[in-house]
Amino acid sequence: MSIVGRYLKKHTEALVKDVGIEAACTLSGKSKATLGRYYSDHQEHEDRFMPVDTVAALEEAASYPHVTSALAELQSIMLQHGGDRRNAPREGGVNSDVVALSQRFAMLMAEYHQSIQDGVISGTEARRLLKETLALQKVLVDIKLHLEDETA
Repeated sequence: MSIVGRYLKKHTEALVKDVGIEAACTLSGKSKATLGRYYSDHQEHEDRFMPVDTVAALEEAASYPHVTSALAELQSIMLQHGGDRRNAPREGGVNSDVVALSQRFAMLMAEYHQSIQDGVISGTEARRLLKETLALQKVLVDIKLHLEDETA
């Protein structure tokens, strides 16, 4: 499987887990097995990806547009969320976001320090680092939204 395919499948899995498997089944009208095939890295499913309408339905319920962001990143496109984005937390402001950013970065560095102690980052450790990186990315998006609100 190509690197791009694996990357998209990992983000598809993150999307389904963000929404929750049961809710994802209900929203998409797909079974657990079908959703699992969309992010499976087994050879027999390597050419199977989630349909765009299913991605849209799940991302509407998700806390973050995982697949859309992954597609944008692959094309070096920068996404900008509108002020009416339903899932974006609007409480606080830039100051509280900066505090959250420093806390998330500290958690990422602690996770990295723990992962690199033996000189090798295992698959499990890489997944934990990825989870922290995604959480950090969400905080950065919130900061961007608050800064855009202040400049408008």
